[in-house]
Amino acid sequence: MIGRVLAATVRHRRGVLMLGVLLALGNVAAVAFAPALGQILFFPLVVLALALVVLALLSLQTRPAYFVVQPQIPAFGTPASAWKVFLAVCFLLPFSAQVGALMRSGRQDNAWTPESILHVPWLLLVALLLAEAWRGYGVQLRPCGVRQSWILGSIIVPWEALPVAQMTLPAHRAAALWLAYAEPQLVRRRGIPWRRHALRTDNVDPRFLAAAIHHYVCHPDHRAAIGSHAEYQRLLAALPGRRGESQPSGSL
Repeated sequence: MIGRVLAATVRHRRGVLMLGVLLALGNVAAVAFAPALGQILFFPLVVLALALVVLALLSLQTRPAYFVVQPQIPAFGTPASAWKVFLAVCFLLPFSAQVGALMRSGRQDNAWTPESILHVPWLLLVALLLAEAWRGYGVQLRPCGVRQSWILGSIIVPWEALPVAQMTLPAHRAAALWLAYAEPQLVRRRGIPWRRHALRTDNVDPRFLAAAIHHYVCHPDHRAAIGSHAEYQRLLAALPGRRGESQPSGSL
């Protein structure tokens, strides 16, 4: 049941985020212009926020072992993170109450208080979480190499920068896949990358990701086909313990 909820959240994350934004706007209006209604909405929204926290924690325990085929890029990408969607809406709900209270105070006093500036960092955090969840950033395997993106930047690791030596398999629950570079000067960074020597694995099985990267490091003749459904099926068949197993594919 939980798995279906998480999968549906990933597939329809933009609809869920839009619903969260509409709910937040309604709460802003209620708190600012109808305080009695805002008080009625307070408890249900608190319960909803707590439920989203629980779902976010549960989604962090689920590491899917598949890629999303993206022929338009072309790439094999890690699926979007359900926990980012839950966390973005969770932060959005209490923030909307603060904005509504600030608007009510401004209308009553005909002036903004100096404390209003304290809401700016929270606004930036909520905007960052919404943008991350909306775009579904993650790790991509491309014909040219491995790319990891998030809202503030990206890092591109060409296949030639990775050593052919066997990669050490990470733990099943590892938060990141650490990379050793044979040619570090080939690594390219844009903006503020998440990390230089690690790939995030909060939305993918780290061993599956490590095995796929190692496969293309050792088989450069297969890289040009990355992004196609045929190559994805061939990759699954080639990975240890994955023969005959099929996984979902589609667009992020």
